Amino acid sequence: MAEPSNWTHLHAQLHRTLLHRQILPSNQRLLVAVSGGQDSLCSIKLLLDLQPKWGWNLAIAHCDHRWRSDSEANANHVENLAENWGISYYLQTASHIPKTEAAARKWRYQALTEIAIARNYPYIVTGHTASDRAETLLYNLIRGSGADGLSALTWTRPLADFRLPILDFRLGNSGENPNSQISADFRLEDMDENPQSKIQNPKSKIHLVRPLLEITRSQTGQFCQEQKLPIWEDSTNQDFKYARNRIRSQLLPYLETHFNPKASTALAQTAELLRADVEYLELAASDLLQRAISPIADSNPVKFQLPVKLNRPILREAALALQRRAMRQLLQQILPSAPSFESVEKLTSLILAPNRSQTDPFPGGAIARVENPWIVINI
Repeated sequence: MAEPSNWTHLHAQLHRTLLHRQILPSNQRLLVAVSGGQDSLCSIKLLLDLQPKWGWNLAIAHCDHRWRSDSEANANHVENLAENWGISYYLQTASHIPKTEAAARKWRYQALTEIAIARNYPYIVTGHTASDRAETLLYNLIRGSGADGLSALTWTRPLADFRLPILDFRLGNSGENPNSQISADFRLEDMDENPQSKIQNPKSKIHLVRPLLEITRSQTGQFCQEQKLPIWEDSTNQDFKYARNRIRSQLLPYLETHFNPKASTALAQTAELLRADVEYLELAASDLLQRAISPIADSNPVKFQLPVKLNRPILREAALALQRRAMRQLLQQILPSAPSFESVEKLTSLILAPNRSQTDPFPGGAIARVENPWIVINI
């Protein structure tokens, strides 16, 4: 197939990335999150131009946080783009204005997932770039994160599992108009902490995909200019009360001016290297936990439910890094909220602690104590 006349370096780069990473299979239904900013416009235009090669069915989703007075006009702008491109458009508007960046992000992923479930899109695509990855690494480093946080913004991750009958319920009275606004009451738990829904069906997983993680924000801006794409400028990006905006507009430019002109690319590459390390360590820690935990009946894999007994001699054989990860994985299963660093440390310390040592209560009331050769966790 001959390359179209508007084929650019970014088209070729994204095409190669998709062939190499296999993150967006051909002939799939893709729901593309479009805010109207340069990154999301670059993303949807690249995917539209690559569509003849890959056979995708593309649609646009827009999330209106109602943060700005021009948010409705912003949504209309994106809808007009979808109409001009001849693809479906879905809008979700926040019923309550999110008060923080974290709340907005949680609601946004929830809204995108609702649309994907209702309209049967197994892939949600966002326009996150290498620059976003660099900013996230710096943001989490400043907050005191480990390798997991520093390697955040992965190429792909599951957002939810759902059973197909939900689709009929989710469509409700929205009719067949693809531009109708979906009124959804399907809710996920905290997606940032626990992206896996408790409703399991491996054949109906929704995946979040970020195909632009090797492309910088300066490249998306240049692409939009060359392609004459109408960028909607978000005034909140200039509001320095948000830490990410200060990192983007002040910290990264300072690093690029005084330390490394390609700091964003270097930081994004660091995140990519860390991601591979994290995935390996998580698998190794999971294997350690499965070997150390006392099985309930003959279940395999082991079910995490209280009381839990951990074999200390097996845990002692592992490196501290794996011990910590295994304890965190366990606490993620049995605590009502994501475990803190302190919770992980006090459980890990029992691996070498004297007999009869015990912790103070974890959130939810569970206590861990040493009963040689076990660590026993119970209410």
